[in-house]
Amino acid sequence: MIIKDIRLQADHYPDQLLKKIEKRSGLKAPHWRILRRSVDGRRKPVVKVYTIEAVPQGHPFEERPSLSIPRSTLQERPIVIGCGPAGLFAAYIMAKAGAKPLLLERGKAVEQRQADILAFQQTRILNPESNVQFGEGGAGTFSDGKLNSGISNPLCRAVLEIFAAHGAPEEILYEAKPHIGTDKLIGTVRSMREEIIALGGEVHFEEKVSDLLISQGKICGVIGKQTYPASCVILAIGHSARDTFQMLYEKSISMEQKAFSVGARIEHPQGLINQAQYGSDASYLEAADYKLSYHTAEGRGVYTFCMCPGGSVIAAASEQGGVVTNGMSNYARDEQNANSALLVGIAPSDYDCGHPLDGISFQRKLEQAAFEAGGRDYSAPAQRVEDFLSRRPSTAFGAVNPSYLPQAIPYDLWKILPEYVCRSMAEAIPVFDRRLKGFALPDAVLTGVETRSSSPVRILRDEHLQSLNVAGLYPAGEGAGYAGGIMSSAVDGIRCALKILEEKNGCE
Repeated sequence: MIIKDIRLQADHYPDQLLKKIEKRSGLKAPHWRILRRSVDGRRKPVVKVYTIEAVPQGHPFEERPSLSIPRSTLQERPIVIGCGPAGLFAAYIMAKAGAKPLLLERGKAVEQRQADILAFQQTRILNPESNVQFGEGGAGTFSDGKLNSGISNPLCRAVLEIFAAHGAPEEILYEAKPHIGTDKLIGTVRSMREEIIALGGEVHFEEKVSDLLISQGKICGVIGKQTYPASCVILAIGHSARDTFQMLYEKSISMEQKAFSVGARIEHPQGLINQAQYGSDASYLEAADYKLSYHTAEGRGVYTFCMCPGGSVIAAASEQGGVVTNGMSNYARDEQNANSALLVGIAPSDYDCGHPLDGISFQRKLEQAAFEAGGRDYSAPAQRVEDFLSRRPSTAFGAVNPSYLPQAIPYDLWKILPEYVCRSMAEAIPVFDRRLKGFALPDAVLTGVETRSSSPVRILRDEHLQSLNVAGLYPAGEGAGYAGGIMSSAVDGIRCALKILEEKNGCE
């Protein structure tokens, strides 16, 4: 029996939930499990809302359909390029099918990568091949492990189940807004890699693919530290592999410009966000989040993205001489500040100079300007919200201490970001403040620049998920322009793997 819309106050006791289940089901002391749990803060008091499955004691729960993975009949091992969510899940499905994939990742294993990121924060010495963008797990590993998504696909459930089977918290299977947290996601990613290897796959770290071998419109191999023959290649390079995009362009792989967004990270005290969302119930609930959007009078979209409750703003550069921001939270979400990207939509018409990679040039210019403004040592320029709205440079920070490492310095973001971007942000902030009290807090901090929210390039593919002009090449995930976040990227990687397996030797 499925029981929907059980509503209880935020500070309810477990026995109160059981009594509701008994009353709605008509069963005494039933066997039950949570199918979905959410928080409804639209009215006060805040309530938790449950969907429950209940059965009599001794009866089994209804079996849920599981992901069906066909057995591989490929004569040649498939190659997966990139170990972000799309590549990792594609390789995992291939390994479960018995295809023994070869997974090539330019960055390092997640444990070593974590050490390199910490070293960058402490020493300001960037490793361009091991950072927040590159390495096992992709950019999402060092964010918050958010698994909510705008897509509706049955494969989303499979992603959650695979994560949970490899050490992610069990509640991701039923929370309305599931997250793993960077600290726990590191172990989960490592566990998936270990199973891929145990199933006969290979994972090569610090091996960047420098070239593709193409013959008569078909993929026939890739070049990393050596040449690997292949008739099936899943290309899951992520949104920051700019040198690889250049290589693909030179190989005449079909691609096009794509809309993306730029802006800054905005930080508030987490307590302020909790109070705004939950009022007096804040003490009973986990750190609150938010999601806001607005269309300006000029028609530009402004929105918050990758909101990290109880987290920090992190240095996410992957190129020398550029400053990039991102956000992260650990599982507990117990840091002092909340942060979110505050982004403005950028269309190809804003940057088009006639080249498919012009969006990358646009991003790079902003990142280099932020690097110069920060003193050329990876410090990030930051500005109090009150100063930003008044168009005056910040000279000091107030009650909100920027969390960015290695350091945030007071500056004027109007001198870095395009005028229309700043104008759009300035128009949206007071609107967001009316929806979320305190969003325009004078001492809230904007730290820039945020440029890597999505790929500026789409690698074109057909209905079989293959490149338009290279058979056997499967562009996948966020870097290829078909996803936006961990969940949708993982789903896209699974789709590509299943397509290859379903067509059996169709790519050979």
